[in-house]
Amino acid sequence: MALAFERRLTRHWGDPEVVGLDGYLARGGYEGLRRAVSMTPEEIVEAVKASGLRGRGGAGFPTGMKWGFVPRDTGKPTYVVVNFDESEPGTCNNRELVEREPHRLLEGTAIAALAIGCTTAFIYVRGEYLWQALVLERAIREAYGGGFLGPRIAGSDRTVDIVVHRGAGAYICGEETALLNSLEGLRGQPRLRPPFPAVEGLYACPTVVNNVETLMNVPDIIVRGPEWFRELGTDKSPGTKMVTISGKVERPGNYEVPLGTPFRTVLEELAGGVLGGRALKAWTPGGSSTPLLTAEHVDIPLDYESLAAAGSMLGTAAIMVMDETDCIVDAAARMVRFYAVESCGKCTPCREGGWWATRVLDRLEAGFGRADDLPVVRDLGRNILFRAFCALADGTASVITSSLRHFADEYEEHVRLGRCPLGVPHLEEVAS
Repeated sequence: MALAFERRLTRHWGDPEVVGLDGYLARGGYEGLRRAVSMTPEEIVEAVKASGLRGRGGAGFPTGMKWGFVPRDTGKPTYVVVNFDESEPGTCNNRELVEREPHRLLEGTAIAALAIGCTTAFIYVRGEYLWQALVLERAIREAYGGGFLGPRIAGSDRTVDIVVHRGAGAYICGEETALLNSLEGLRGQPRLRPPFPAVEGLYACPTVVNNVETLMNVPDIIVRGPEWFRELGTDKSPGTKMVTISGKVERPGNYEVPLGTPFRTVLEELAGGVLGGRALKAWTPGGSSTPLLTAEHVDIPLDYESLAAAGSMLGTAAIMVMDETDCIVDAAARMVRFYAVESCGKCTPCREGGWWATRVLDRLEAGFGRADDLPVVRDLGRNILFRAFCALADGTASVITSSLRHFADEYEEHVRLGRCPLGVPHLEEVAS
């Protein structure tokens, strides 16, 4: 049985013509921008606030509130920056959204620019997304040609330019202040906050940073209204969410679901269940940086509040599924190694803690674990969490603490047996 609801972000996915400007216009495209140019910035911000739209990039901060923080009287230019870095392991829904309907992102970006008085917006594209950057650049040329970007957009006296900026493939640049540093030509490292980007962001000017999916919701809110947007989802988490599900499932992919949809529904109805009919063992709700959950949590609603109450986070809604044949210690070692490699090195707890955690976890998985390794790993997790400039360190700690919380017995078996109890080969054995 398919999940029944009115699709929003994916309603045109069966139509290849919507990639181009003519196809997008034929299906109501840029109607939101046409309406927005006749609204005041305050009216746009209030409409987005009333919708309850929350940032879809991880933290879930209210979008309209973020726009409302931007000061209007500084004498400086204001900027909109689109975070299309999408480097959280397990996440690829922004990529498909842009590939299938790039003009929706441009329209949402232009409306955001109108809301904060911005004339130049930037789309920061992950370095590996070569094709997606080309798709965006082609759409931008079409939008300029159609009068939806540049001077006098949509027949108004407003000006909005959009520039595509390609990153260099650093995970840390998904963090908004590291992204801003990279955009300025500096090393991609997070900044101390405050000041927050809304007050002092790009080039020390007021800046709004939003992710792709967040902005692609905006045109519908302007056209159909905040009340319509709230018809799906929950009271505190309204609307729909793009979910990426991968790992041990029959049908991995990107799916749009109303916020508050139980994980069981996504797993069984959309993804076809656990691969080969095996038992569910563990899953990440929002990418590898969010704490692991178990089969006991299969009926948890996928929304910000429910997952926080369960000890995890919705994050990017990148669900990675592990079955009964997967070794949690091996999975934790791989995830922590990723964060250790991607650490920018600015903060000692992240730079040193991640490296030491990989050494201990690799030793356990290789069969040389000691009884005192478990308290060492726990201590590492506690000393990394909330002790760095950005959340990369928290992702490292989340993997360690959640895997120990739910699967301490599996760690203990590695020590007792002197090998992986599930027979999973160590990464070095696989490489050789």
